Amino acid sequence: MNLRLNSEFGTLKAVLMHRPGKEIDRLTPYNKDFLLFEDVPYLEALQREHDAFSNLIKESTGAQVFQLRELLIRVLYDEVILLQLMRESLKRSGLVHLAEDILERFSTAECATILTAGLKIHELRKKLPNLNAGELMESAFAISPCPNLYFQRDPMALTPSGIIFSSMKMDGRQREADLLRTIFENHMDFKDNVNRLYPIIGHDNPPSIEGGDVIVLSGKAVAIGNSERTDEKAIYHAAKAMLAEGSVERVYEVHLPKKRQYMHLDTVFTILDENLALTYPDALNSVLQTSLYTLKEIKDDKVHIKREVLQESLLTILEREIPHLEILHTADGSPDYSQREQWFDGANVFAIGPRRVISYNRNIHTNRALRQMGVDVLEIPSSELSRGLGGPRCMTMPLSRSRV
Repeated sequence: MNLRLNSEFGTLKAVLMHRPGKEIDRLTPYNKDFLLFEDVPYLEALQREHDAFSNLIKESTGAQVFQLRELLIRVLYDEVILLQLMRESLKRSGLVHLAEDILERFSTAECATILTAGLKIHELRKKLPNLNAGELMESAFAISPCPNLYFQRDPMALTPSGIIFSSMKMDGRQREADLLRTIFENHMDFKDNVNRLYPIIGHDNPPSIEGGDVIVLSGKAVAIGNSERTDEKAIYHAAKAMLAEGSVERVYEVHLPKKRQYMHLDTVFTILDENLALTYPDALNSVLQTSLYTLKEIKDDKVHIKREVLQESLLTILEREIPHLEILHTADGSPDYSQREQWFDGANVFAIGPRRVISYNRNIHTNRALRQMGVDVLEIPSSELSRGLGGPRCMTMPLSRSRV
């Protein structure tokens, strides 16, 4: 597994997912905004739907489904790594000095749960009866949970050149990216195949970039959204690394409107085949500015790239990069249903092969339109999964696909 992808739709061979756990039960109507979540799902039903999703991937493709928790526990058996992650996780509450005590009293599996689901003061006191928590209330978090962790697309991105590890815009989600980077740079199944493109080693507090903004257009071109969550400086550094590596020849910076429905580039469109993309009505035409990065020269080990502002719509760029492009709109462009189904990520389907996708069952009009275009649509239950406002693509991090 070389941890590089040259398409969004090659037949899936391996994928990373995270089965929702205790972190979801931490959500209440009063803290959900603080924890960057949209709703308060019912965990048991959410898990059943997620299990149906992962089982469908295995049954329909034979792909290997890696679960984040299992990978994390394996890496945490290295006490140096565990201690470092625990200290970082305790910084916000000011309880870093308790990291060693936690490692002594909690098992490795318990620590994995703490790092994903958080830890409250009253829970910590059960193991440390003499705990001095300062001014923190018993119900306060010593470590905040990561309820967005089941959206595995955001913390990293695989490109034809290597891996972009995300620097998350919202501080409350940065630990998700830290966990993924720790796993891939230390797990025996992955560490020897990691070509880290971003962040640059030694750069503290790098500009933000999130995996949902990275879309592979072809083996030679990548698009990155300049969005609410991804900064221009990060795109520049990621483009420079990809162009220097040599696999990619063109990196497009796509300037997205600063609106909720354009949070990431993959909410604008997804690629389902070598000549088919799914979007919601007029989204591609509403993106009117893109910038193109290309390699200028490599001289004396220094990489020089050039940036050209293109006063063209995203649709024009895609038509240039993808010959004979066909565009399908959510709900087939129906004014009555397209906005409703886009709210539940109708355009954010997960391609498991050429013209073969997994979609939410609730998006019936989009799924019907896809089938009329010859796309094999496999449906998953979505009453609870959709509450996080992320689709099947958002919940999956492909690690290996057949080359196209």
